Amino acid sequence: MTYSQMQSLDRSTCIPILPIGAIEAHGPHLPLCTDDIISEGMALEACSQLQQHGLQGLILPTWSFTPAAFAREFSGTLSFSASTTRAMFQDLGHNLRGWPMLAIANSHFDPEHLTSLRQALSDFPLALAFPDMTRGKNARRLSAEFQSGACHAGQYESSVVLWRSPELVGDCDLPDVPHSLLDAIQQKKSSFAEAGGPKAYFGSPRLATAEEGRQTLEILGRILVESILAEIKKGPVLGPAQ
Repeated sequence: MTYSQMQSLDRSTCIPILPIGAIEAHGPHLPLCTDDIISEGMALEACSQLQQHGLQGLILPTWSFTPAAFAREFSGTLSFSASTTRAMFQDLGHNLRGWPMLAIANSHFDPEHLTSLRQALSDFPLALAFPDMTRGKNARRLSAEFQSGACHAGQYESSVVLWRSPELVGDCDLPDVPHSLLDAIQQKKSSFAEAGGPKAYFGSPRLATAEEGRQTLEILGRILVESILAEIKKGPVLGPAQ
């Protein structure tokens, strides 16, 4: 978009959406930018669904530079500090002043990343729609593999990339790695290798299908839209641009 196109947007009905991913190892079969692909797909699906409510989504550039310490021993991984996350969100909040809300489409679940992101957002100057996919009712709407925690570059993520960018998917005929990253985090392990994933994947990539990926993105988009609508209902979030 040009600056004049941005200037013409109706901020009373337009919701900025920030896709957050990572650049980290996702097995020998998925690209380093897998989390970016999932978050961007979630944001696009949310935009489509927002139209049914008379709202417009505005997708911001994907934020890929996040903490990714669990994958640090694998080539290509770029891991940034928690302080970088906090500083960038302070700058983002300053630049988005005048917008009523920010929606977060996050698919990167490294524990340091989630902690730093929540800290950074604790005093954000805009209303936030940031659904937690790792807990409660949202997690229960996603696949059994996702809920198990054995889902990094497994059936869940491989399916989404097969749907959105099949040309980037390599050979998924890999042995299952059933170890749960959730359990590993609770046991204070700090890397994929320590968690039992020596090739940076967990779960069952061989079971991935594009159709599952399509259904997953539809659910993710719906969860984000529901979070946006819930935030609007809390009070005067949307209104004339200031």
